[in-house]
Amino acid sequence: MAIAVSAYLLYGMTISSLYGLRSDHMPATTKRIYGRYTREAITLLGRLVLLGRRQKRMTAELLAERIGVSRGTLRRLENGDPKVEIGVYFEAAAIVGIELFESDLKGVTAMTERTRDRLAVLPKYVRENDREVDDDF
Repeated sequence: MAIAVSAYLLYGMTISSLYGLRSDHMPATTKRIYGRYTREAITLLGRLVLLGRRQKRMTAELLAERIGVSRGTLRRLENGDPKVEIGVYFEAAAIVGIELFESDLKGVTAMTERTRDRLAVLPKYVRENDREVDDDF
């Protein structure tokens, strides 16, 4: 067995492949299904980025460089691909001048603090209610 193991290691094969365990393949990704509203909202945001970029006369290459992604990722963003990271959408929107929440950082910070305060008064964990509600009056 030691000879077989060293032969496998010599030729760049792994121990797991020796025993029939395949670790060289990534697990299949789960196909996520988004609701219609979500798909439409993402498409709208992508199209708004495209519109803003064109109105500012920015090339795709320039915007992609500024947000730190490839042109292909920018194209997917502008077409509303939900697999593009939300931070990339937000960065692109900010660069082309799309106002998502508030127009300035102070407004966003204030909104974040208000939300944090509201979360502080709610329970930290939510549990499923096991009791049946008696709503027969």
